[in-house]
Amino acid sequence: MKLRSFLWRAALLLPLPLHALEPIPAFTKDARILFQGDSITDGNRGRNSDPNHILGHGYVFVTAARHGAAYPELKLDFMNRGVSGNTVLELEKRWQQDTLDLKPDVLSILIGINDSGRGIPLAQFEQVYETLITSAKTANPDLKLVLCEPFVKPTGKINEDIIKRQEIVARLAQKHGAVLVHFQKVFDEAIKRAPADYWIWDNVHPTYSGHQLMADEWERVVREHWKQAP
Repeated sequence: MKLRSFLWRAALLLPLPLHALEPIPAFTKDARILFQGDSITDGNRGRNSDPNHILGHGYVFVTAARHGAAYPELKLDFMNRGVSGNTVLELEKRWQQDTLDLKPDVLSILIGINDSGRGIPLAQFEQVYETLITSAKTANPDLKLVLCEPFVKPTGKINEDIIKRQEIVARLAQKHGAVLVHFQKVFDEAIKRAPADYWIWDNVHPTYSGHQLMADEWERVVREHWKQAP
């Protein structure tokens, strides 16, 4: 027992490997990684330069914290411009200032849940979304684009509208050569381990555990995509 206690205490003193986290090839030196979307991305972020709050307290923060700590020499610049309550229509109004003017190297978009709740027509959702993507790619032909599907709390009830918006996002991702992150599948699988309320506290917003799942999946998919890219 004494030997086991000694070894446990000694392990706590051992430094972790600096690069224990597998790198994401898209995160090149000085890269700016911009996350766009609604409240799920917003994460109650600060609106000033306070580094403790500027990225919010969700999946964006988790991703930035992990990779910023593992690879300080890359000087990665993580930015969050999610705004609570946004649909693609609000996103369009601020797209120039909050996206194009920031000149991201990697752009991640998660939008659609509010469009569903407010009844934005599917055709309009797709048309505006594509306009945003096209303008971003025109501004930066080398842009690395990540599209995240909107999702809902897994309750066993089928949400036809969300499914259709997920299909739209998948179609846009394929058309524009973007990475597609299937968040719905992540939460559908997660309820095999714990009740839905453990992962999403209302019908829309993840708990801290849910945001961890999102960060893990976002990183996994983005990493694998650019590992295989030529």
